[in-house]
Amino acid sequence: MKAYGLRLRFASWMLEHRRGALLVFALITLAFACGLPRVRLQTIFSDLLPKDDPFVQVFRDHPNFGNPLTVMLMIRRTDGDLYQADTLAKIWQLTRDIDLVPGVDHDQILSVTTEKARYYEATPEGIDMRPLMGDHAPRDAQEIAEFRSRVDKAPNVRQFLISADERSTILMATFIEQRLDYGVVFDAVQKLAAKARDEHHEVFVTGQPILIGWVYQYEWQMIGIFAVTLGALILALALYMRNLVGVLTPIITSTVAAIWAFGLVGWLNISIEPLLMVIPLLLMARSFSHSVQFTERYYEIYAGLRDRKKAAAVTMSVMLAPSVLGILTDVLGIAVVIVAPIPAMVRHAIFCGMWAWFLIPTGCVLISLLLASLPAPRNIEQLVAGKGSGLATRLLERTLRVPALLTQGRWALRTSLVVLIAAVCVVATARQIKIGNPVEGSNLLWEDSEFNAAVRAINANFPGVNTLEIVLEAKDPDSPDWTAQQLDTVMTEMRLQQLLEADAFAPRATLSFADYLMESNRLFHGGNPQWLQLDPRERAVSAAAVGAMMGTSAKNFGHVVSFGMQHSTVSLWYADNKQETVDAALASARRAVALVGEDHPSFRVRLGTGTIALQEAVNRVIGRYQHLLLLLLNVLVFIMCALAYRSVLAGVLLLIPVNLANEALLAAMHLLGVGLDVNSMIVAAVGVGVGIDYGIYLLSRICEEVQASGDWGLAISRSLQTTGKAILFTASVMTLGILPWYLMSGLKFVADMGLLIMAIMAINMVLALIVLPLLVWWVKPRFALRQNTIVGEGGHIDWAGSAP
Repeated sequence: MKAYGLRLRFASWMLEHRRGALLVFALITLAFACGLPRVRLQTIFSDLLPKDDPFVQVFRDHPNFGNPLTVMLMIRRTDGDLYQADTLAKIWQLTRDIDLVPGVDHDQILSVTTEKARYYEATPEGIDMRPLMGDHAPRDAQEIAEFRSRVDKAPNVRQFLISADERSTILMATFIEQRLDYGVVFDAVQKLAAKARDEHHEVFVTGQPILIGWVYQYEWQMIGIFAVTLGALILALALYMRNLVGVLTPIITSTVAAIWAFGLVGWLNISIEPLLMVIPLLLMARSFSHSVQFTERYYEIYAGLRDRKKAAAVTMSVMLAPSVLGILTDVLGIAVVIVAPIPAMVRHAIFCGMWAWFLIPTGCVLISLLLASLPAPRNIEQLVAGKGSGLATRLLERTLRVPALLTQGRWALRTSLVVLIAAVCVVATARQIKIGNPVEGSNLLWEDSEFNAAVRAINANFPGVNTLEIVLEAKDPDSPDWTAQQLDTVMTEMRLQQLLEADAFAPRATLSFADYLMESNRLFHGGNPQWLQLDPRERAVSAAAVGAMMGTSAKNFGHVVSFGMQHSTVSLWYADNKQETVDAALASARRAVALVGEDHPSFRVRLGTGTIALQEAVNRVIGRYQHLLLLLLNVLVFIMCALAYRSVLAGVLLLIPVNLANEALLAAMHLLGVGLDVNSMIVAAVGVGVGIDYGIYLLSRICEEVQASGDWGLAISRSLQTTGKAILFTASVMTLGILPWYLMSGLKFVADMGLLIMAIMAINMVLALIVLPLLVWWVKPRFALRQNTIVGEGGHIDWAGSAP
């Protein structure tokens, strides 16, 4: 009783000074609100990557090799080949226009109209190497024929820049991350593509900047859906509560917590990842849930006291401990994500973790001040005693008779068997969850989206949009010797290509600096194809390198060698970035690297970078931290609950349904075809912390009821009809309220996460209302009968006599 007495005195003091307390809340809210204009919804690509992964280190050391921040445009002629004046003019102009887009790397633009696209020709004077196009696009039949003949002399162009059916060509432009504004780039490139499209030409656009740009395009749609969801929640509250205080308190407390959270990130000047804006919706749901639980208990106490201030004080004293404990589990569910070495996840954990933390002052103190200040509900008998209650209340009460019946007495054994069988099936299904991307293209967008259609079109006509890079890195980058054209380097590149092309999982295409040297070597020997293979001698390789570089600079080979001719890469193209493709590609590359050796006298072989390697880097974080996060969260929640109830058994009882809920969530993700990635892992981690809230509220109420009646069955029934009603209401309303996220979203990821949140709410609700009471019925824990626990006090108190 000592802990309860302290809480009661604190609550009484706060309510005696509620005007001053409300003023403090208003001032704090105003201070946080001043940070709202500084809030930024922004994706920082490098912050989506794990800092400690070796693949990410290779990418950061060699950003010009296989850089994912590359936009690819494919121009396709619909009524013939591309060797027509208007088509070539479009390609020419499109290449010049994209060079004007802000943030583009002018040295990393490649198309058939740039200097990098060169042809080689043997002449009596030596090797003639020139760009495919001169200072303008071919205009007449003679110039077009000349251009076509040059393309025939450029085998790499025929493979990588012009499709096999000669109807498509591709333009690639890499952007500098520090100067990249995804919204600006997306708008500029889409306008260029729209300008180039006509009845004879199709234009397909893809690349990481475009993908993130699509996410930006749907920001206002997400805000609109958020508004629809809030409107639905408010309507549901009004229909259920049918009084002003029951509607206003959740709205005000949730809004204040949101202002504090967004204002904080504004003041901290950290960006919010747009894709993860679905998690604040889950936190809004938690705020509503806590408020409804609090308000429902206030109704019960006010019915006996008929004094708003006294009822609010007693409600705060009774609900403070379980509310704080429940909110802290929310905080832990988010905070554990910080251990993952991905900066974007850390920032979002700070944002959402502080939001959850703010639910303590707003959902425990501010709500009590509001309950004491707002007009008392006039329909208190209907809300508490059920007299003349509305349809929603009657429906909830009838529904709750089912778990009350199934979780005790003769039905308990049958229900336990059903739960056990269901648990086995759920765990078996959850084990089938896949880590990584399950589709060709991006799972962020719908399969028929413009972006994914572009990915499929480019993959069908070219080696593809997904590369894996094996970097040959000079040990001494400052050496005057050009490591990239040394014999050992070139021979290693060729050996790697041979091994990979002969592998059971061969890439669709390979490219290295050695390919250009081989073509140069052939031309040095009169163009005879039998001289395509390089003579494995230093002098021959050096001569071929001199020939390849004649009349040009290293910048024109920037996709395969560094500007200083020290580092080089072997590029591998694969059909898609599905996880099974990623796994097979990396296994093949590791075998090849093992055979050629990683360490050489002047360079080391590093695997790797490119979209395939970077995707795997992120997926490895999931593999490394998925179980660690769950274990860490279980340990922390167990310790908190065991201390709060002063019983190890209490921690065990609460964690059983929560972990079953986590398994059910993974099973639901598998059935929905949602892969486990960084974004969905965060939602799942938050879901675990959220899930235990219901259990804490219900177990605390069971403790109160069993102390009051001494009858376990009656305690379970009464708890389900009171606290269980609030759980059922909030979970059901949130499940229905989130439905617009699936029905209205243009982003598949947001729709999937909406389904996941609905699954989280529904699964946790069912397990809290059935599994937890069932466990209590069988175990009949002795800690529930103690009156010295931090939570669970109040059910035995005479409200009228205890009121301040």
